[in-house]
Amino acid sequence: MRPQRIYRTEAIVLRVRRMGEADSVLTLFSADRGKFDAIAKGVRKPTSRKSGHLEPLTHTSLLLAHGATLDVITQAESIHTFLPMREELRRLGAGMYAAELIDRFTVEREETFALFRLLVETLLRLSESDTIELVLRYFELRLLQEAGFRPQLQQCVSCAEPLQPVVNYFSVGGGGAVCPRCRPAGSGLPPISLNALKVLRLMMRNPYADVARLRLDADLMAEMESLLRLAVHRQLEREPRSLQFLRELRRSYSTNPANPPAVSPVS
Repeated sequence: MRPQRIYRTEAIVLRVRRMGEADSVLTLFSADRGKFDAIAKGVRKPTSRKSGHLEPLTHTSLLLAHGATLDVITQAESIHTFLPMREELRRLGAGMYAAELIDRFTVEREETFALFRLLVETLLRLSESDTIELVLRYFELRLLQEAGFRPQLQQCVSCAEPLQPVVNYFSVGGGGAVCPRCRPAGSGLPPISLNALKVLRLMMRNPYADVARLRLDADLMAEMESLLRLAVHRQLEREPRSLQFLRELRRSYSTNPANPPAVSPVS
């Protein structure tokens, strides 16, 4: 039986690259087909009806035709545009960061519905929630978990003994927490406080609705950010490009919170 030439799928647009005078190549993250590139012909023409449905960070329903090298997008209709996220640079920057991590943690044509659902839910939360940093911490931890890099936070990765309710340490190379007895002298392993350990464990096993009820102080949020960024960067082997944009936004808002910063997103 010959495969169908036309197929439908839902996808998030991760990246868009110009091709020729009017075409674009899109990196799509699909619910049932994983990550793949497709071409949108004529999408940059002023008369194109597809352009508004194929912007980066859009959740869209697509009709595609199999092509010799790249599949061709023939129809597109937005499901979610996440408009509130696009209207504020801090939210948009966070969405770009989430999309880049998904892009970097996945391989082409490998179905990963759990990660697709995580990305859609994260973009919705970035459109609705006032706790952007908590949304990102939950996303980073769940991404590591779903991608097979879940940090061990129940027992020491060295001696395998249950962690005691004290300050422990975090070993990126070891894959999780290290108890005080097993911490190598002069290792420079960052500490993981008891509160951070409790919150990260809660994030691992509970839905976001439960996590959103937490009221965490700035120091605890900063500690979890540092630990999770270490874990993420360990897998990527280099820093995500969008992280620099987030840093610039944070500095701009901290120095002049009354006015939106004049910073352009990374393309």
